[in-house]
Amino acid sequence: MTKAMKSGFLAVAVLMAAANLPQTALAAEGGHAHIERQTWSFGGFTGQYDKAQLQRGFQIYKDSCVYCHGLKRVRFRNLFEPGGPEFPEDAVKALAQTWPNKVVDGPNDDGKMFDREPKPFDPILGPYKNEKEARAGQNGAYPPDLSLIAKARNVEYTGTWWAHPFSMLRDVATGYQEGGPDYIYALLTGYGEAPADVKLADGMQYNAAFPGHQIAMPPPLAKDAFIKYQDGKGSLDDNARDIAAFLAWAADPSLNARKSTGWLVMLYLLVTTLLLYAGKRTLWSKIPH
Repeated sequence: MTKAMKSGFLAVAVLMAAANLPQTALAAEGGHAHIERQTWSFGGFTGQYDKAQLQRGFQIYKDSCVYCHGLKRVRFRNLFEPGGPEFPEDAVKALAQTWPNKVVDGPNDDGKMFDREPKPFDPILGPYKNEKEARAGQNGAYPPDLSLIAKARNVEYTGTWWAHPFSMLRDVATGYQEGGPDYIYALLTGYGEAPADVKLADGMQYNAAFPGHQIAMPPPLAKDAFIKYQDGKGSLDDNARDIAAFLAWAADPSLNARKSTGWLVMLYLLVTTLLLYAGKRTLWSKIPH
């Protein structure tokens, strides 16, 4: 084996070893908290959403989040379409009729706007009609729309500078795209008592996962104030995990179809490559060289 080959094998071995280092070993002191990676059914190259988990996640949103946050890029009909929670269509229509936040429509024959009950083609709205109304109702804090929150938020790398490329290689090799759900889960489970050396501003809560560790949103879930599911089970961890998965679907509702189609495309390309190679061998085998 040549010296160049030995160096190449050594470089590959170093990359593989570094890519397998636990993230906690790469963590360093910084402004961002270290967030553990969670296991998700939709993770990796072949993962798919768990319909039952999405249904539980929507229950958490309906019972806890809807009083402050909307899902304006998600429509009621999406709740019974394939690839999502897949509730019965009749149940979604009945839910829309009893939804607490109405839709502004109009103008009517008198030229005035009016509120009406949502229909399946309407978006899932929060309680506020605009940002100013939201801030007025939340003491200046703005509760964001949650439609794309799982894409708008992500985990921050907290390791050393020299290990960052290896961490990026690991993300590419594993198809890691679940930073948003990881962050949401960590945020919802990160509330607690502030350390003695941390002075909270008025109206702020301590959260270990939030940048700066001070957040205006009160804890929507707690160990002694979680939401129980229809089977009577549930916990803070279950609630946080299920709502994070639901918000991941809200931000990327085509994930199931996209991954399934991607593997079919890869299979098609593989078969096409083999057929082209066989055709080339057959054609050129008859020509003297």
